[in-house]
Amino acid sequence: MIRILLADDQTLIRAGFRALLDSEPDMEVVAEAGTGRDAVRLATRDKPDVILMDIRMPDDDGLTATREILSDPTLAGTRIIILTTFELDEYIAEAVRSGAAGFLVKDTEPAELIRAVRVVHDGDALLSPSVTRRIMAQLASQSRAAAKVVQLEQVTEREREVLALVGEGLNNAEIAERLFITPLTAKTHVSRIMTKLMVRDRSQLVVLAYESGLVRPGWSS
Repeated sequence: MIRILLADDQTLIRAGFRALLDSEPDMEVVAEAGTGRDAVRLATRDKPDVILMDIRMPDDDGLTATREILSDPTLAGTRIIILTTFELDEYIAEAVRSGAAGFLVKDTEPAELIRAVRVVHDGDALLSPSVTRRIMAQLASQSRAAAKVVQLEQVTEREREVLALVGEGLNNAEIAERLFITPLTAKTHVSRIMTKLMVRDRSQLVVLAYESGLVRPGWSS
């Protein structure tokens, strides 16, 4: 059962999400929060598998709550999907940098929302190639120092290839097709890279691929 926390300051939106998700046989909404502070408190108490987190909330916004939740070692298994009304690049970039596993606008189709919960629960990132390119253009424009380059010395050449494709926003099946390997092998490579580079999920691998200089906006394989 996928245990879900809803964090949104609009009661009607939470009610709609609850009705949709509770109707799925493998999902259960275990708590609802109307503020960022409540989201942190309830996440700590209930330890949900997935949190749907609104960005704009009172008493700490969704990004602040996301950072606090994902910095808590007792919540290492929790994945966060950021929800907002507007698909703004600065929000997307900051959400991914904060450790969020996905980003959705609130007018997403019900079937896509349900799929998103399952995707991030399974450890994947909910980042399409088009969204990934925009995120990384935003990150690159901030001219951050490539402090993580040295970490790439720990990965093999094949793992660097896989990491670059993760940076492009490809999923395991797409990586497998590009490199002529099986999806299971691609998944194994991704898991090993995350372990070596000490990142918690795929979205942080995307950030690392760009911030390390391994991949740059506009590059194409």
